[in-house]
Parts: sequence; C-alpha cells; structure tokens
Amino acid sequence: MALSQLLEMSPPTPTPAATAVAALALLFLLYRLLQVGKRDPRMPSGPPTVPILGNAHQIPKTGLYKQFRAWSQQYGPVFSLKVGPSNIIVLCDRKAIHKLLVERGSIYSDRPPSYVGHMLTKGDHLALEQMDATWREKRKVISHNFSPKQLDEKHFKVQEAEATVLMKNLLQSPEGFYQDVRRYTASVATSITYGFRAKSYGSFWAHWTEVMEPGANPPVDDFPVLSYVPSLLAGWKRRARSAGDTMDGTWGKARSIVEQRRARGERRNCIIDSLLDDYEKKGWPSAISQHSFTNLMGEIIEGGADTTAAQLLTLILAFAIHPEVQVKARKQIDEVCGTERSPLWTDFARLPYMNCIVKEGMRWRPVAVTALPHKVRQDDMYAGLLIPKNSTVFIPTWAIHHSDDVYPDPEEFNPDRYLSHHKLANDYAGSPDYENRDHYNYGAGRRICPGIHLAERNMWRIASKLLWAFEFSEPVDGKTGKTIRLDPEAYNPGILQAPLPFKVGIKVRSEMHKSTILKEHESALDFLRQYDE
Repeated sequence: MALSQLLEMSPPTPTPAATAVAALALLFLLYRLLQVGKRDPRMPSGPPTVPILGNAHQIPKTGLYKQFRAWSQQYGPVFSLKVGPSNIIVLCDRKAIHKLLVERGSIYSDRPPSYVGHMLTKGDHLALEQMDATWREKRKVISHNFSPKQLDEKHFKVQEAEATVLMKNLLQSPEGFYQDVRRYTASVATSITYGFRAKSYGSFWAHWTEVMEPGANPPVDDFPVLSYVPSLLAGWKRRARSAGDTMDGTWGKARSIVEQRRARGERRNCIIDSLLDDYEKKGWPSAISQHSFTNLMGEIIEGGADTTAAQLLTLILAFAIHPEVQVKARKQIDEVCGTERSPLWTDFARLPYMNCIVKEGMRWRPVAVTALPHKVRQDDMYAGLLIPKNSTVFIPTWAIHHSDDVYPDPEEFNPDRYLSHHKLANDYAGSPDYENRDHYNYGAGRRICPGIHLAERNMWRIASKLLWAFEFSEPVDGKTGKTIRLDPEAYNPGILQAPLPFKVGIKVRSEMHKSTILKEHESALDFLRQYDE
C-alpha cells in the first residue's frame, strides 16, 4: 500500500463499548483521586476535609499546639485530621492516653516516618527510631545510667556541685543568669556523659529545633513527591541538612576528644568511658553502629541539657512575675535549711511545695508543646471509633495542660493545684490512676522520656537552691524607676520551646546566704576538678 494511501486513511472509529469503558476508567480514577484526603466515617470527627489535601491546608506553620486546643474544643477531646492519604489522631484526653499509649503500648510505640528527621540524624536518633532492637539497646543504656539508684548514689555529686557553681555565678553576675542556667544543665550532662564539664558558657561543652516543628515543613511524609523538590527551591531541605551537619560535627568532635583522652590512658568516671570499656571487653553490640553510638551520647546531652534549661528559665520567669510563690516556698525552705546550708535532694520530703512549683512549671509552659508523635502498628478501636493502622498519634501536651476541664484557670501559674501531689512525675506516669496524672511533659507509655529522673532532680535542686539564696523580681527601668512587666508568652517557636532572653532582678537574700554560697562553692570546685579539660 502506498504511503499516500496510508496517510489518507482515517483512524478507526472507537466502538461505543470501548468509549464507555475508557470513560468509566477515567471516572473511576477521578473518583479514587477525590477520595484521597477524605476521612473514614468510622474515625473520630475533626475539621471538614477537602479532596486530596484533607486538612493539610489548615495546619499552621507555627503554633500548631494552640490550634490543637481549638480543635479539641470544637470536635471533642479525641479528634482526627487528614493530611493527604495519612491519618492523624489527637488525644486531648487523659483516659484515652492511658488506655491506648500505656495499656496498648505494644502497638502504639512506633514513630511515624520523618523525612526531615532522617535528613537531620541519618536515621540514628532514639527519639525518632522505631521500637526495634537498636531502640531497645539505647533505652537500656539511658535507663540504667540515669536510674534513681545511679543518680542518688553516684551522679548526685555532679548535680549538687554544679548547682553551687550556678549560685556563685549568679552572686557575682546576676545579669548573666540566662546563659548560666544553660551552662549549668549542659555541664551536668556533659560531666556525667563525657567526663568533661562546661566551665563557662563559651566552652565547647556548653554549646550543644525549630526545623522539626510540625507544620514548619511541607507534609513530605504524606506527599512523598515533595521529596524530589530540589534543595535550591526547598529552604526546609537546606535547613535540615545544615542542622544535620552541625549535629554530626558536634557529636563527632566530642567523641574525638574522648578518644584522644583514652589514647593517653586516661579514663574518667563517666558514661562513655564505662560503655567503651565494657564494649572493648565483651564486644560491640550488634544493634548499635559507631555513628549510632556517637549520636546516642549526643542525644543524652540534647535531651538532658536544653529541655531542662528551658524549664528552669520558665521557673525563673514565673518567680519574677509571682513573688507570692517565692514567699510561700521560702517559709518551708528556711524552716529546714536556715542560712547554714542550701537545700539538698535529701530534703525532698520536707519541702513539698518545691515539688508543686516544679510540676506547675512543667504544666504551665511545657517544653515539648506537641510532643513527638507515636504511630499505631495495626487497626484499633477506641470508644467505638476507628484508629487506622499507621495513624500518627499526638499527645498535644500544651493543649491538655491548658484545658479548663483538666486544670481550672490554666493560664494562671498556681503551684497550689499540686498540693495533693507529693510524688515525682514518674510515679504518676506509671500509675493506672490516670485522672490523677500530674502533667504530660515527659510523654506517656513506652516512649516516656528516659531521662525523667535526671530532669526531675535537676529542676528540684536548682529551684530550691535559687529560692533559698535569691529574691527574684521583674526588672526596673533605670531612667523612669518603673517596673518593666515580663511577657509570659514570649517563647521561641519550634517543637521545643524556651523563654526568649529576658531580664530579671536577682538579689542575694542576706550576707549569711552569701557566705554560705562562697563556702559551698569552694568544696564544689575541688570535686569538679576531675572533669576539667
């Protein structure tokens, strides 16, 4: 057949049946596409969805923790969100948290995938790992080394000594309190972990994110196609890679300093030396790589320093705004300690109001405002509602802590609300009496913060010593003589929140208190010299 004849031929006309099949296939594909983002009617209710996006367009870039409270007030204490094909369940309910995350922890203790988290950590971070062999080995290391027995028989000496150094620093330079608190928590953690203390805020050991806040990045885990966006067009990718490089560089340098010290034959009374000695003797655990181990040591600092510093700064902010709290606390402190010594952990039972103060600070301004989410391993039902497999499950810490139904007048800093709570946070977290839970700043279930005992002791010690030694007040304008009101809402954005730098008046209570601080400081430095570089 000639080419001209072929070109003149008309394409075959599709039959009506073929046309109908093609149209039905197109309609089916369109229907399936429009189902993406739609909430299963068996799930908890939530804000109305739109096709494909679900509720993704309603998730704010910052301030998700406050939006969680608004949604819970509108849709109930257990509600759901859709982000593309993915499901999110938010538990603003103490009973639901206990029934699901504690009693059914075997299926609610994984983490949802985190593309940004993997970029930051190369997949090696306890907080983001699945409930696997590596996670269990890391938890075992932290749980053993920061158990109450280890802290109260061994590590307490570091905490007490560094707390005394903090008091001495505030005595000499009260205006530097913001950095000195951060130095204190970092130095406690690095001394115990690496065998090196942070003598000053400018020390390497004192410098250990906004990038991980839910809503701060595109929902790349729900819409994987976003991972192919070039870094040039994705600022969130560049931030994550930069932060990851900084983390690797910092933890790697710390490990290198320790290895150089060990090469000289010097061992110190610290976690990393104990572990390395043990691994050299018994063999390296198969579940932990070298990068994972290096990261784990850094994660201890990350979790034990920054979060505790944020909570201590919150307490100082609250002290300055609420002088009546200081007066009530000092009544107990002075009866127990006088001016001859500062409070010790052994005074815990005799200073119950200090425990109330610590708990209220944790409730009033929690560090982890949305907490790190959990993931459910299989379909589950709660109160007749479906929680689909692989759903992301949030404990909206701030939203729960600021619920009128749970904590009356939630915006008010009021330690008196805990007068009947005489125990530490871990005792309430593990109790079946969920209605008496004090707060959720450490999380819940198998993912509860493994550094809870260290944090509780750090905060109680410092809060007690600071109120024993100093009077705190809102700053005064040097020109006008008027009081400058502090802003209790001035916190940084991000998944971990701390007060923005602020000024506060700090005055030693008496010459006797000053004399005792100086005396205790001398013996503290003698003990801490073993951790000097």
